[in-house]
Amino acid sequence: MSDMLKTQEGRVVDLKEWEQRWDENKIGFHKPQVHEMLESKIDKVLAGRTGVRFFFPLCGKTVDMKWLADMGHSVVGVEIAEKAIRQFFVENNLTYSEEPVPAIPGAKVFRNSEKSISLYNCDLYSLTSSVVGQFGAIWDRGSLVAINPRDRQKYASLIISLMANDCRYLLSTLMYNPELYQGPPFVVPSEQVHRLFGERCNVEQLLSENVTEDRHRAWGVDYLIEQLYLMTPKIS
Repeated sequence: MSDMLKTQEGRVVDLKEWEQRWDENKIGFHKPQVHEMLESKIDKVLAGRTGVRFFFPLCGKTVDMKWLADMGHSVVGVEIAEKAIRQFFVENNLTYSEEPVPAIPGAKVFRNSEKSISLYNCDLYSLTSSVVGQFGAIWDRGSLVAINPRDRQKYASLIISLMANDCRYLLSTLMYNPELYQGPPFVVPSEQVHRLFGERCNVEQLLSENVTEDRHRAWGVDYLIEQLYLMTPKIS
């Protein structure tokens, strides 16, 4: 498996390239409906709790955020492409305010107060728990698989620092033959999930499904497996 990862480990996608994808509307990763894995496992994430604070790393304009906010949960997301954030509010008919984030130079936060949605427009790694607090739930679909493979340890450390003691972290990863496609999204094998998070979190695999569509075959891959994990902090 480590050989499998070697084919992608040097691949780097800079923030400008992500912004360009939004500018050019190359957003095949965006789903116009609520993610079925989130929908099917929401009870496991909520675990009977109401008014949960959800964190969405690299949130794009996912409709999952409004779906959760409509249920009375609060949502905090981070996204480098300002266009994605504005589209989220406009497409969901939500008003929003826009203000600078004093702790992060150049960052802005876009908020809708009725629904308790706050989306930060900045680099993910400039967020800290002192700025955004900690969360009772995290929904990571298209984030860990999108970051540069060499940054995964840094990413895992950030995510763990944002987890409250009762946090339930739902993570979606992808498996395909990386010899056939350079990414993103990138391959994240099960062993790596355990290596990144297993020391600090209990890791439970909930699902493994073949989700191959024509658009994936167009990348050149012959299969695409989506895997879903639920992680909870190990309380020392």
